[in-house]
Amino acid sequence: MALMLIADDNPQLLNILRSAARKEGFETVLAEDGEKALEEFRARRPQIVLLDVMMPGLDGFQVCREIRKESDVPVIMVTARGEDFEKIMGLDIGADDYIVKPFSPGEVMARVRAVLRRVEKTGPGKILETEGLRINLEDYSVTVDGHPVPLTKREVEMLWTLAGGRNRAFTREMLLDLLWGYDYYGDPRTVDSHVKRLRAKLDAFPHPRWEIRTIRGVGYKFEVIS
Repeated sequence: MALMLIADDNPQLLNILRSAARKEGFETVLAEDGEKALEEFRARRPQIVLLDVMMPGLDGFQVCREIRKESDVPVIMVTARGEDFEKIMGLDIGADDYIVKPFSPGEVMARVRAVLRRVEKTGPGKILETEGLRINLEDYSVTVDGHPVPLTKREVEMLWTLAGGRNRAFTREMLLDLLWGYDYYGDPRTVDSHVKRLRAKLDAFPHPRWEIRTIRGVGYKFEVIS
């Protein structure tokens, strides 16, 4: 289930968009200001972002700029004003589309589907390669220096998440949310057991240029060894 971040300072509009997104099959995370939007983005790594321009604290343009420094995730800007210079600014800083209020929830979801179709056709695909490690989410295959590594679907997704955020620490709670879902109430030690099995399978093949490192009191990270 794809995750959508919806950021707007209007609680009523947040609820309307959340309801529409859920009907389309999205999981949702909400934010009522720019700082919260960035916090949720970095913690949850959504597949698409609906971003209101006029929010307290950081506005939507500032949030979009920060997102673009670290991700190519699709961003749709939402505003109550329709001036051309605002649309141009939003698109120039990296937004994928621009919607002017008032709008129908159906229109927003149609724009979301269109943006995701474009990204699927033109994006970098579902292959991640780094330091001799190759992860393919098309067929859930993993190789280390060309040697196939037999992993479960969850193990492949965990490795993809860690390697995609190379040198970034992920807490156990973040990994639970990203891999098991926001509504999962299981024991965080589930993450530890999966990492243990994942390491054991990967360690059957030499990989001196990287490791899955334990960050004491925090969680795990994919660390490139210089």
